[in-house]
Amino acid sequence: MAEVINMPRLSDTMEEGTVATWLKKVGDTVKEGDILAEIETDKATMEFESFYEGTLLHIGINEGETAAVDTLLAIIGEKDEDISALIDGKSDDKKDGSSNEDSENDTSEKDTSKNDNAEKKDAEKEDTKEKSEESSSGAELPEGVEVITMPRLSDTMTEGTVATWLKKEGDKVAEGDILAEIETDKATMEFESFYSGTLLKIGIGEGESAPVDEVLAVIGPKGTDVSGLLENFKKEGKSSVKKEKSSEEKPSKEDKKESAPAKVSETKNTSSAKPKTDDGQQQERIFVSPLARVLAEEKGINLRQVVGSGENGRIVKSDIENYHPAAGGGQAYTPVGTESFEEVKNSQMRKTIAKRLAESKFTAPEYYLTVELDMDHAIAARESINATPDVKISFNDMVIKACAMALRKHPQVNSQWTPEATKIAKHIHIGVAVAVDEGLLVPVLKFADQMTFSQIGAQVKELAGKARNKKITPQEMEGSTFTVSNLGMFGITEFTSIINQPNSAILSVGTIVQKPVVKNGQIVVGNTMKVTLACDHRTIDGATGAKFMQTVKQYIENPVTMFV
Repeated sequence: MAEVINMPRLSDTMEEGTVATWLKKVGDTVKEGDILAEIETDKATMEFESFYEGTLLHIGINEGETAAVDTLLAIIGEKDEDISALIDGKSDDKKDGSSNEDSENDTSEKDTSKNDNAEKKDAEKEDTKEKSEESSSGAELPEGVEVITMPRLSDTMTEGTVATWLKKEGDKVAEGDILAEIETDKATMEFESFYSGTLLKIGIGEGESAPVDEVLAVIGPKGTDVSGLLENFKKEGKSSVKKEKSSEEKPSKEDKKESAPAKVSETKNTSSAKPKTDDGQQQERIFVSPLARVLAEEKGINLRQVVGSGENGRIVKSDIENYHPAAGGGQAYTPVGTESFEEVKNSQMRKTIAKRLAESKFTAPEYYLTVELDMDHAIAARESINATPDVKISFNDMVIKACAMALRKHPQVNSQWTPEATKIAKHIHIGVAVAVDEGLLVPVLKFADQMTFSQIGAQVKELAGKARNKKITPQEMEGSTFTVSNLGMFGITEFTSIINQPNSAILSVGTIVQKPVVKNGQIVVGNTMKVTLACDHRTIDGATGAKFMQTVKQYIENPVTMFV
């Protein structure tokens, strides 16, 4: 059966969108997850993927056209399926509202139109990546209840981690409110609500990871009973029902809240053989909440000497805070120098950084070229440029401009390796490494060779700010052909970077150092800076890399040549 796809709301302020590019044409086969089109919003151009499989039967908004949110965008269904009623949906709606006819055929047409309208409403919700569907028993969701699933926030995302919940169960939620911060494989992004109501249930806790389309949260009228909804929820009409546990196995809600987090700790204690006492007898397992265990370790309290006041004798926080050792020195002693570790869960970003850098390091045969630059003229040129009102550039901006112009003269450096062929990019997109709390992001300056110093400086500042404030989009970090990494602001004089695949090279920039140098046969105080180029030998030969570095050196040591 054909599915109607409407213009989605891709940002909280979006009221209309423009189709920049269609990546599928009428008659093409579409799979779930395929990118249908690139849509320009009020904030960025974003890829829009399909949540259905079938044949693209109709395109409602052509390339370059702008339409309001919820306007008919496309229809996907079976090949050669009749979709005339869906395309002419408005006239069908009028038929539904007309006076009754005696003919049974008119009644049938009305029923068909009503079914089509219901399908359109379902499609609108699915376009926002949050589906409300039937339970396994065949019953409808409670009225007004909406189930929100883990969204796919990038084209390569298969799972996400909830970094922070900005709402808690019982809070009121308005459409456009930020529900949570979600870590993808590329960045930590804010996820907003497309519904209004009360946050009835959180399906994925902070720090937990789950696949795309896993139940994230439930929103609906205050006081609605959604118990059992997560287990019985169907995704895309296919039952994902979990086998119900017997009544004897079902823990109470209070047990779940307190005992679930403790399972990890308890499993660690019981996964191997139980610890033994001095006489060889097995010790009994200690039931303790994670917080109580941490407090006990900090205070040096032996948990076996604490009586738990929780259910089934579980030791809780208050037991540790109110613990007083028995007379006779029963308190445990923690000697100085005890070995311990703090485990910090790897974020999705950190996992992706590790994976990609390891792939680059172990697949690309790298070599390194270092030159020392005379920065006296660059310093004078920067002071002169920054003397102009409203213009401020950095040395890093000058390096980016020099690299962009040098890539135009040495296109082999602006390349990518594939097993079949070396791809030499005709365009120049320079990635700029930016350190953030979670790791490293690389915003991309598109067509950097065509930018002025001030344009480069302004865009680097804007993208770096977005990266640090978690506002940057995946599209703003894609497509680099060369990368610049600068640690000079930390006082690092020289270092080497790992190539940012699929680039063939990355330039590492150190700090400017004052030192004695020889000029015109005289020893004088000069300013120098070391830069190191890491090259993939599969695409860049040593002589090619050396010539590129000579050109970069010429531009930076004589900045006036970059204006020619």
